[in-house]
Amino acid sequence: NTRDCFAQLESNPRTSLLVVDGIPKPGADIPEIGSGSSARRWEAHYERPYQAHGSIGPSAALALWDGSQLSVWTHSQGPFPLRGSLAQALGLDASQVIVNHALGAGCYGHNGADDAALDACLVAQAMPGRPVLLKWTREDEHSWEPFSSCMSVRMAADVDSAAALIGWSHETFSDTHVARPSAGEDFAGARRLLASAHREVALDPHPAKPNLSSHGGIHRNSDPIYQFPNKRIVKHLVRDLPLRVSAMRTLGAYANVFAIESFIDELAVALDEDRFELRLRYLLDTRAREVVERAARAYRRLQQQIDATSVGGVGFGFARYKNEKAYCAVVAQVEVTDSAAVLLKHAVIVADAGEIVDRAGVAAQLEGGFLQAASWTLYEAVTFDETGVTSRDWDSYPILRFDNVPIVETDLIDRPDAGFLGVGEASSGPTPAAIANAIYAACGLRVRRLPFTPDAIRQAAADT
Repeated sequence: NTRDCFAQLESNPRTSLLVVDGIPKPGADIPEIGSGSSARRWEAHYERPYQAHGSIGPSAALALWDGSQLSVWTHSQGPFPLRGSLAQALGLDASQVIVNHALGAGCYGHNGADDAALDACLVAQAMPGRPVLLKWTREDEHSWEPFSSCMSVRMAADVDSAAALIGWSHETFSDTHVARPSAGEDFAGARRLLASAHREVALDPHPAKPNLSSHGGIHRNSDPIYQFPNKRIVKHLVRDLPLRVSAMRTLGAYANVFAIESFIDELAVALDEDRFELRLRYLLDTRAREVVERAARAYRRLQQQIDATSVGGVGFGFARYKNEKAYCAVVAQVEVTDSAAVLLKHAVIVADAGEIVDRAGVAAQLEGGFLQAASWTLYEAVTFDETGVTSRDWDSYPILRFDNVPIVETDLIDRPDAGFLGVGEASSGPTPAAIANAIYAACGLRVRRLPFTPDAIRQAAADT
């Protein structure tokens, strides 16, 4: 299906749910957008393409079938769910399957490890008594792993005559973000394994159900930490989209925070407000305020460098991951070249993760999250046509390389008397917003569809 996947996100059948305080409410009425005819309204639309985990090492598995017992060695992230799913797929009792975890290609999310395990088992059953080592090729990995869903986020805000925010709307359109194999009724686990759809007796994919957990899946971080009045948060689980998807780092938070923090910056410009003062006005959490204030100082320091050279721009993004984990702000300094390439020059990450036990470990997690998200933001998009996925190697699916890694500083707020907060994915959401806002500061262009390639920058210029 070669139709624009972003158009399909808003035209295909979907299940829509109102989200209140981060939790979807089945059966709740979804209100119309609007806070009165006297309000001024701003709207913006942000988009994320399908993206791949891009594990540097392709997926692999070793399997041995002795006629009654199946032993599998795999780098799966879920050996027990995989065990039940393999049993379902192969018509075995779970007691006949032993899944051994082995070191292999990793990812933050769900790559092709489980699928390669079933592939190896199918070959092993055809060759009893012989161990079978099966390895995917690079083309297999890029073409067949479960991707992160493409997403569309529509933002709207109403402002009164005194420039006060009186209404906030956030709608996210997406496929599921959780489709790991997990044995259950109706062969749910088996139907989530790739080979099940391609065997002689094929199984249809298992239909996704709305994730109703707090800040889960599609709606992760869609309800902002800011105390905006009249919030309207809606998640749309979209059906019949063209590519197979599952979990990737941050789930929906990457696109949702990108949209929120880009939109707030756009509002600040439209209202001629300081971007930090606007945020702080609606930010009551004192720990969040300290992170933003420290990031503001870093922002102004980098801005002074820009003022001295008149080259590039500085941008900012902030979120508290899942509204309950680590607080994190990202400040990014970029340059946009004459060829429309975005060069990352400097980044400052400010975070509050509660008590810090291993400062180097916390810093490494935040810096790694920033670099991976920067790669998504500037380079990564799965492409496909009627023949299948066409981004099958590192040339057609490029990732961030050493020639565009910036100076990265990490400013950590240690709170020895506070509890520990999860930090693993906290920097990923603010990163695309910081880069997008820096691009605007550098060249006056708003880029709202990821990734921000030279073609995307040129298209934004043409649309201006």
